[in-house]
Amino acid sequence: MSTKPRQTKPELEHDYSRPTELGYEAPDEVGLIRCLSHGFPTPLARWHYHDEYELHLITATTGKAFVGDWIGQFQPGHLVLTGPRLPHNWVSVDVPEGGVPQRDLVIQFRHEPIEQGSQQIPELRELLPLLERARHGIEFFSLQQQATEHWQRIKGLQGLARFAAFCEFMVELGRCTDFRLLSSARLQGEDNDAQLDQINAILMRITERLSEPVSATELAAELDMSESRFSRFFRRATGNTFTDFVNHVRVNRACQLLMESDRFITHIAYEVGFNNMANFNRRFLDIKGMTPSEYRRQVDKRFGLKT
Repeated sequence: MSTKPRQTKPELEHDYSRPTELGYEAPDEVGLIRCLSHGFPTPLARWHYHDEYELHLITATTGKAFVGDWIGQFQPGHLVLTGPRLPHNWVSVDVPEGGVPQRDLVIQFRHEPIEQGSQQIPELRELLPLLERARHGIEFFSLQQQATEHWQRIKGLQGLARFAAFCEFMVELGRCTDFRLLSSARLQGEDNDAQLDQINAILMRITERLSEPVSATELAAELDMSESRFSRFFRRATGNTFTDFVNHVRVNRACQLLMESDRFITHIAYEVGFNNMANFNRRFLDIKGMTPSEYRRQVDKRFGLKT
């Protein structure tokens, strides 16, 4: 009996697939900042990615959110900033008959104009750390009212006034401390270029040879550091202990393989560097809040299909 292959890849969203009848602003009416409002269900709600950052506020319904390899619950007030080409989808589970007229308030914008502008306009550099974090997805908390007001104001303006209102919103998000990154591991930056090169070399070694054993003792010796100094250095650079970071990287790679392949879970566990299934299952549950089997069952819901 033949079976239909699992769909595993997100859809790339192009400008030509953004008609005004679905809620998009006409291209000749906007500049850097595009506002979008839509209800649910809609063809726009699907597992997809695009070249823009997207600030996404949910205003109605509850359900499952999928951002990269992260799976979580959402409800009204759920506010997430996703980076370029980070796949995402929000799947509502309590939609009344006939749907809801408004579920999503969205702002999209590109990276290049801000980065290039920051080279000539120092004030724009304040946005860059926020945008770097957004590449892993950022969920902000307790900002529903402010986010709604900011969106409505930006939507109602054009030209330089819209850009100014957008910057005001970004400054507020950049200074917000009540947030979480939806990716488990991130590089926070280091004190100078030499140290940054060192930590990048370490991270490259970890990520490119996941199946090989690696120890803090070995890496400390290679950098001519004591193990305690290496531990402080690594935690300052990544925000994690060495062991936690390695586990996060391995579990994230396992998530990718669970999402994009039908390989046996046992094979995946050994491929990403866990030498026994009990340890893999325990670490996966600690980091993702569910077992690898449950994670694989959940990922098909990215596409908004009933399974």
